[in-house]
Amino acid sequence: MWLGIVTLFPDMFEALTREGVFGRAVASGVVNIDFYNPRDYTTDRHRTVDDRPYGGGAGMVMKVEPLQGAVMAAKARAPAGTPVILLSPQGQAFSQAEVSSHLDSAGLILVCGRYEGVDERFVRRWVDLEWSVGDYVLSGGELPAMVVMDAIARHLPGTLGNQLSALDESYLDATLDYPHYTRPETLGSEKIPPQLLSGDHGAVARYRRREALKRTLNRRPELLTGMTFGAQDRELLLEIFADRQLD
Repeated sequence: MWLGIVTLFPDMFEALTREGVFGRAVASGVVNIDFYNPRDYTTDRHRTVDDRPYGGGAGMVMKVEPLQGAVMAAKARAPAGTPVILLSPQGQAFSQAEVSSHLDSAGLILVCGRYEGVDERFVRRWVDLEWSVGDYVLSGGELPAMVVMDAIARHLPGTLGNQLSALDESYLDATLDYPHYTRPETLGSEKIPPQLLSGDHGAVARYRRREALKRTLNRRPELLTGMTFGAQDRELLLEIFADRQLD
């Protein structure tokens, strides 16, 4: 996958592209990245990328021309049909569904906003999608862009050491992850759940599924809304509800 990142601070991405799972994807050629700094597409000697907002108010607004120049340069290199995505608090929520729907994309252009916002004329002319990583405000779009990059790259073939790890993760089936344990077997008075020590793969799978459903029900019940449950899930949910009544 090719990624074009429009940012005023390309150095912020250095650790991501060098370390961990994403760094491995870059090193192996699974992901290729080009950076486009809007300052490189200015025409004044101060390399101005922002200006005061019309109508007054605090802060500055990113100008159309530098962003437009950066995106045009990115599009010239991008695979055909690559969408332009603005990381924005006003965007639709970035979710696992968005990850899945873009795994087959040949490329993405991610635009990292800064200051108080981006001139709306740039958004109307150039942006195909707006994504938000949460209901809070950050100083810029670089951190959300990194979230998007990592979330998508880990599902690309050749990124993870064991690709099954990507298939057995939270949110893929609208549930949170089950609890994980490793050695030592006993920590103080706490012991590993016996199902995980049984050697019975069916018992392990049933325990993990039950705990995933239980955790989702307790922490994020809205994720289960509209979900179609199989016979085993219905049985497990009845057990969970029965345990709640006994508590």
